[in-house]
Amino acid sequence: MANLGLGVFNLASNVVLTLLKAFAGVVGNSNALVADAIESLMDIFSSFFVVIGMRYAAKPADENHPYGHGKIELLITFCIVLMLFISATGIAFDAIWNFYEPQEAPALWTLWVTLGIIAWKELVFRVNLHYANQQNNAMLKAEAWHQRSDAISSLAALVGIGAAVFLGKGFEIADECAALFASGIILFNAWRIFRSALGDFMDEQIHDDILQRIMEVSQTVEGVENLEKCRIRKVGSTYVVDLHARVDGRLTVTRGHEIAHRLKDQLCGKIPELHLVNIHVEPCTINA
Repeated sequence: MANLGLGVFNLASNVVLTLLKAFAGVVGNSNALVADAIESLMDIFSSFFVVIGMRYAAKPADENHPYGHGKIELLITFCIVLMLFISATGIAFDAIWNFYEPQEAPALWTLWVTLGIIAWKELVFRVNLHYANQQNNAMLKAEAWHQRSDAISSLAALVGIGAAVFLGKGFEIADECAALFASGIILFNAWRIFRSALGDFMDEQIHDDILQRIMEVSQTVEGVENLEKCRIRKVGSTYVVDLHARVDGRLTVTRGHEIAHRLKDQLCGKIPELHLVNIHVEPCTINA
């Protein structure tokens, strides 16, 4: 419910900021702010998808979804990345198009509006990133960096507006250069988010920190000689683990089963990020 509240907060924040940017850009004659408003319009849709994704991902596992519904987070992340690409491309195209149009310097007061927007967006970014890191939530992390991208595009708009206002005639195009620079930053962040989410989608074995913790816990369980295999995949904010534990081959099946259950209990108890642990027992020879 806390995540859902954060999603609604992001959505409301994006709606207000989009209207503010559009008004300031049109009335204050700043194409960079208008472009920024267009990017923020995409934020509204991404925040809406995040809210929907949070509600769905929170549903418990059922017969048709034994691993839970966490994978929806990756789908939402890909949607956010797509929106980032679309908005960045639109901002760049608009900036290049306006290079060839007569320009007027933006109004001075748009600087103060933009400065306030940057400060607010940076605050929202830090709040989202805090919860994303705390819960290891890819969807929230994507949303956080989406907020940071918006702050960066607004910062570029601030620089462009400042140059156009204070440097005078001949520098009006700085407003468009700022919008073009912002689109490049947004594209870079979009690629970074996409690459991370793609790794989770393809079940890449990139979770070395979790693997190390699993190895450490397994060494403390009596009867487990070592781990032969350990495969990890991310499902939403949690992990599913498939591992082969080696035990003394002279033990009975019942005893091996007990050791496997003890290992599973220890892993789930000491590593709360684990959602499901599947253990296969492998016999090994113990030298007397």
